[in-house]
Amino acid sequence: MPAPAPPPHQALQADASAWFASLRDALCAAFETIEAEQDGPLADRPPGRFAATAWRRPTEDGSDGGGGEMRVLRGRVFEKVGVNVSTVAGTFSPEFRGQIPGAAEDPRFWASGISVVAHLQSPHVPAAHFNTRMLVTTQGWFGGGGDLTPMRPDSAAALADAADFHAAFHTACDRHDPAYYPRFKAWCDRYFFLPHRNEPRGAGGIFFDHHFSGDAAADFAFTQDVGRAFRDVYPAIVRRRMRDPWTEADRHHQLVRRGRYAEFNLLHDRGTLFGLKTGGNVEAILMSLPPEAKWP
Repeated sequence: MPAPAPPPHQALQADASAWFASLRDALCAAFETIEAEQDGPLADRPPGRFAATAWRRPTEDGSDGGGGEMRVLRGRVFEKVGVNVSTVAGTFSPEFRGQIPGAAEDPRFWASGISVVAHLQSPHVPAAHFNTRMLVTTQGWFGGGGDLTPMRPDSAAALADAADFHAAFHTACDRHDPAYYPRFKAWCDRYFFLPHRNEPRGAGGIFFDHHFSGDAAADFAFTQDVGRAFRDVYPAIVRRRMRDPWTEADRHHQLVRRGRYAEFNLLHDRGTLFGLKTGGNVEAILMSLPPEAKWP
């Protein structure tokens, strides 16, 4: 009996990993430019620059497990922003393969993606998360999305920022399928929710996973448009708010809100679980945690 045909995503592996790296470079350049532009709070500090750390994924059999690069900037606008890319391959553990589509038939996998988390100095600038990825087992799919976390989500400024953020993703989705935005927005609202506190993590965005429309190339084009949307809208939001002064009370409120962010990432985030279960770089996986947080 002939072996089943590989998923069409296999032919996209080189292009996908190259795209994630190019988006990484564009985002890092945008964030460093913002650092150089700051002439408001903390302008007396030098602008931050990204520090890069490469890593390789260890394997038990000595095969090439791939790796990635973690880039972190700590500056006067971004208290901590990480932009990571990775391309890894290997075999899912027996206890994990049943949770991954296509891995029960063959536990080998290939995965590539980008992950971005930004925590800002200013309590008036929303934190942001973004990631997109492609996975290949005996099946193939794309996943990811982005969400915004304002510190005071009901303020007029936060509502305006959230409206622009959602509009950018709405436009990107509509280029491919008008049904995408309402479906992926609702998915994001369900996913980025803290059930133990009965509250959303932030202002939402979009989220999608195991996405295969039947046309892998079209899904890759959609994933690229989602990345471009984040690349364009989030720096604009940061520039809009980064010069506003803040008080110690604002800072305290920000740190308490960051505690909620940490709770979600440690208790519920799928990416954290996937990275730890597949032998990823622990520092890169936990890069998403804020540099400082408080619990009341």
